[in-house]
Amino acid sequence: MERLKNTLQKNLQKFKQLLPSEDILTYEFETRDRTACAIVYADGIVNKELLGELVARPLSSLSLSASSKTEPQTLLSAIQKTALFPELKTVESYVGGMKEILDGNSLLLVDGLPLGVIVGAKLLPNRAVIEPPTDVAIKGPREGFIEDVKTNMALLRKRLKTPDLRFETTRVGKRSDTAVSLCYLSGICDEKVKKAIVKKLKSVELDCVPDSSYIAAVLSPRPHSLFRAVGTTEKPDILAAKLSEGRIGILVDGSPIALTVPYILSEDLQSSEDYFVSPFSATIFRLIRVLSLFIATLLPAFYVSAQLFKMQLLPLGLMLTIASGSRDLPLSPSLEMFVVLLIFEALKEASARMPKYVGMSLSVVGALVLGETAVSAGFLSTPSIIIIALSAISLYTVPNFVETGSVLRWLFLIVGGSVGPFGIVLLVAFVLYYLITSDSFGAPPLAPFSPLIARDLRDSAVKYDLYSLNTRPKIFRSPNKTRLKRADKSSKGE
Repeated sequence: MERLKNTLQKNLQKFKQLLPSEDILTYEFETRDRTACAIVYADGIVNKELLGELVARPLSSLSLSASSKTEPQTLLSAIQKTALFPELKTVESYVGGMKEILDGNSLLLVDGLPLGVIVGAKLLPNRAVIEPPTDVAIKGPREGFIEDVKTNMALLRKRLKTPDLRFETTRVGKRSDTAVSLCYLSGICDEKVKKAIVKKLKSVELDCVPDSSYIAAVLSPRPHSLFRAVGTTEKPDILAAKLSEGRIGILVDGSPIALTVPYILSEDLQSSEDYFVSPFSATIFRLIRVLSLFIATLLPAFYVSAQLFKMQLLPLGLMLTIASGSRDLPLSPSLEMFVVLLIFEALKEASARMPKYVGMSLSVVGALVLGETAVSAGFLSTPSIIIIALSAISLYTVPNFVETGSVLRWLFLIVGGSVGPFGIVLLVAFVLYYLITSDSFGAPPLAPFSPLIARDLRDSAVKYDLYSLNTRPKIFRSPNKTRLKRADKSSKGE
């Protein structure tokens, strides 16, 4: 890489060639003894007031003797002592200076100094730290990550005040040069997993990384898998808890969603509120989510296959009600269920992408007008609409599984309407086999059920009390297995 020159004008000319954009500005000034200086920065992402008060004004009153001009290190030392700014570092090459400018820092150039001084006076536009809209909590902390990686690191450091919390930042993206920060607890995370993640991040060759989902796709061992292999969260308290279990977190600049590795499916059945209520209540809520998950994915397929192949699977009263309601319908049971599910998915997509005040009206129109009119006209039956509505409500009890659950519901519906109950059983067996043979950095998705880890079952579909969770999950292979020590019996008696 080409190094900076001693002449200020040559350096400025080179940076103008490297950064010809109009938002790259240069502010030139002189010291008291007429030494030429210049600050190169990107307009809009730099705090100009700080640059003027803490850098340009002190340097303009600085006098540099002739002897100091001949010694670059002496000149640099004088500049660093005069500039009233805590975040200063040097850069020797044009490429390094260019990257710092594009990252939001300012580059101070002084005539006679073959180095550039980086001034960390960033002023990036950020939104306030608020409760994340996708993870609303009734009890517990309400802070959420934002799009600035430095703020997210500070939110995590606020909850883990330990020197064991480490951050390793790397740059990903040839055009975006996005900062990706690896966060973990030293001595608790699995070093093999950390090295595997670092190796994958260094091998990424993307032009732009606008969101953490791009990094999740790179880390996934099966890129085309229906099931995700990387966990996500928007809350720093959840990420801190997962790091304490031995996981590794990934923060991506520009994204409010943090990634966690390794990931297991039982995480989707857990909610942050489960740890702020009694274990009995948390267990009931989790069992409800498990039951809802089966209802969401299997109920439409079971209903269609029972109508077409095995009416004996339904109770007699329900069978007569369905028969009377679908007697004069022009569509077959499977096609009818397809139409109802397609209408629901279309309404969901339209409501999510329309403005909020229009989306609410659209939902009401779809639920009342379309549903009621279709039943009155004899185009659809009431049981099919109830089945899809129940399936949709059940699926949203596990928000992180909505995308995968929607696809699985379609697959089971196709197989149930084509082959019948036997096809549903075969597809369930295939999905289980696929999950058993999958692996996310050494953690099978179905753990702790397959492989069976009895101790880890205490925080899976059921929730034990705090003292029962005194060891870290075995599936994450943490070298430090103890996370809670109970008081001894003598201290209890006192």
